[in-house]
Amino acid sequence: MIKIKVICLLLTNAIFASFLAGEIKTPAIIGNNMVLQQNHKNPIWGWDTTGQSVEVVIAGQFHRVKTDKDGYWKITLNPMKASFTPLSMTIKGSSIIEYTNILVGEVWVCSGQSNMGWSVGKSDDQDLESMSAKHPYLRLISVPNVGTQEPQDDFYGKWEEATPETAINFSAVGYFFGRRLHQILDIPVGLIDNAWGGSSCEAWIPRDRLHKLAVAKPYMDQWKTTEETFDFPKLQKAYDEKLKVWQEKAAAAREAGKPAPGGRPRFPRNQMTGQHRPANLYNGVLNPIIGYGIKGAIWYQGESNANRAHAYREVFPLMIQSWRDAWKQGDFPFYWVQLADFQSEMNEPINENWPELREAQTLTLDKLKNVGEAVIIDVGEGRDIHPRNKQTVANRLLRHALVKDYEYDIPHQSPRYKDLQIKGSKVTVTFDHVGSGLYCFDTREPVGFAICGKDQKFVWADAKLMGKDKVEVWSDKIKEPIAVRYAWMNNPVCNLFRKDGSVTLPVTPFRTDNFPMNTKGN
Repeated sequence: MIKIKVICLLLTNAIFASFLAGEIKTPAIIGNNMVLQQNHKNPIWGWDTTGQSVEVVIAGQFHRVKTDKDGYWKITLNPMKASFTPLSMTIKGSSIIEYTNILVGEVWVCSGQSNMGWSVGKSDDQDLESMSAKHPYLRLISVPNVGTQEPQDDFYGKWEEATPETAINFSAVGYFFGRRLHQILDIPVGLIDNAWGGSSCEAWIPRDRLHKLAVAKPYMDQWKTTEETFDFPKLQKAYDEKLKVWQEKAAAAREAGKPAPGGRPRFPRNQMTGQHRPANLYNGVLNPIIGYGIKGAIWYQGESNANRAHAYREVFPLMIQSWRDAWKQGDFPFYWVQLADFQSEMNEPINENWPELREAQTLTLDKLKNVGEAVIIDVGEGRDIHPRNKQTVANRLLRHALVKDYEYDIPHQSPRYKDLQIKGSKVTVTFDHVGSGLYCFDTREPVGFAICGKDQKFVWADAKLMGKDKVEVWSDKIKEPIAVRYAWMNNPVCNLFRKDGSVTLPVTPFRTDNFPMNTKGN
């Protein structure tokens, strides 16, 4: 955590030193190998001495501006068409910068927590994927983890071509999404990765927006107390004392020819600079790229918010809207991954938190424009919160982008619950977005449905397909059913998909009831 503070200080000092020395500077997001968003008025900005005239030249365009009282300058490029022809950009102020190997194409932000940050090198077939990562027109840049309440203007990073060496450490979901997009569109693609493992959604939202959100009050109140009482130097001192004792024991063990003792103390985590504090990531890893021309964002997060799933119904849409408001680029596309199946499979249907978080994600589809959800309830691993199959995850995100942003006609939406009809002891559930029709994987009958009566106690149900878009659900234990749930577990056993030729997309987990939620009020 001390390293993070040093990085922030170095960045601030570097900008200030350049300002005093009369040296023009741009943030890391602008540089060699970058991809500019096609058909977009791309902002280019930086710093120089106060009142300095700055000229920007690229592809026959000439722009001139003067820095303001803080030394800040900004120009806006005229829209350009996608091209594989490398461009050069010259920026002249107190000094001259020339950036080369610039391309014009599609730019996407890849954000969230560890499942988005999970690298190609940790995913399925990492050896084949990394060895084949030879895509000079696919460009990658990563924003380092910096958590702070002070908005950052810059970061340490650079655009690079996708090679076996650069791709292996890049976001797997981002890389697989971008690679296929590049190959299908046959234009350059740029990917910006700023994911942070374990991050809370609240950390990605401006603090003033959170203070206006009633459901966020418990979280904000908790953090107010933490900020008033947290004493990191005290924790560090205690750590140093424990480490000294352990080192003395380890040295004695070596002298005696014995193995080193276990229980080496762990360096304490500084919550003030971490990935849970409200607005820390908005300021630290998002703010430095806000305004850079993009097509849209893909997002994989929610695990850290599962215990606050009910609040996520409002927190998550607020996050998306706050990004869009700050970017001033309209309702740019925003596609997310619904939580995968995880943890132990239960013998009986019970109330758990992850289904409530998935529901909150799905409800966001009806609250905002230009959004989409990739359902991966069939991709998870019960013993690992990080599914290795990131290719399927990326493919399902990409389907949304290809249809909504690039006018392709392919299956992209998972079926969603539409309505139900109750006749006697049986319930007929109807679905939207079924494509060519519903399909049961592995068995002939649907698995994963539960049903309840007035006592609100769910039991596993029998089910069968009824035509293209309907499933009949019943249980001999429930004579008068009132509600149905499907895949409503942390790790459900479920097998219902839409099928379009060889393409299958899983049915979105759902419930038809409005019974009290586990996480309401958290």
